[in-house]
Amino acid sequence: MGREIYMQDHEAKPYYFGITLGASSARFQADLHPRFLSTDSIMVAEPINSGGLTLGLHATARLSNRFLVRFNPQLMFMERNLFYKLRYPELDDKTEITKKVESIIISFPFQLKFQSDRIGNFRVYTLAGFKADIDMASNARARKAEELVKIRKYDFGPEFGIGFSFYFPSFIFSPEIKISNGIKNLHERDVNLKYSSVFDRIQSRMIMFTIHLEG
Repeated sequence: MGREIYMQDHEAKPYYFGITLGASSARFQADLHPRFLSTDSIMVAEPINSGGLTLGLHATARLSNRFLVRFNPQLMFMERNLFYKLRYPELDDKTEITKKVESIIISFPFQLKFQSDRIGNFRVYTLAGFKADIDMASNARARKAEELVKIRKYDFGPEFGIGFSFYFPSFIFSPEIKISNGIKNLHERDVNLKYSSVFDRIQSRMIMFTIHLEG
C-alpha cells in the first residue's frame, strides 16, 4: 500500500486561515553622520543583533494551483540595540555601553506565494511581498530623552522568503524563513542627544523564522 495522502480536499479551497508563531533576529542598518568624525567622546557606534518574538494570523486566497496571495498581520516584540565605545568613562566607569531600543510592532504584510507541485504530503514554496509597520513603542516625540536614540513610528519595505508545507490529517505545518528590510529612515535625529547625533540614517533589518499552522 502507498502512503496515505492527507487533506486532499484542501487543494480545492478558494481561501483558508491560520496562525503564525515566530522568532526573529533583528538589527538596525545605520549610516554614521559626519558629526561622528568630529566627536571626541564616542569612538565606536554600531548596531548589534537582538532577538524578538512574533504572533499573528493569516488569510490565504488561491489565485491558481501555483500562485496564492496571503495577508499576515502580526504583533512583534523585539529589541534592536546599539553599541557604543566611549573615549572617556561614564559615571559608572564604563567605556562600553549598549543602548536598548525596544519595539512593539504591528506589522501588515501582503505576500505573493509561488508553490511547487505537491509531493505526497510535502511541498515547497517561495514568497515575495511588501509590509507596513507601526511601532507602538516609538519614542520619536519623547520630550525627556537625554539618553535616547529616537525611532519613528512608521516603516515599510519588501520581504522575501522560502517555506515548506507538511500535510497532516487535520492541519498543515509550514516552517518558513524570511528576510524583511525597511526602506524608511527611522531615525528622528536630535543634535542635542549625544547617542543620537552620531547617526544619520537608521533602517530596519530582520531575519524571521516562523511556523504557520493552517487548516
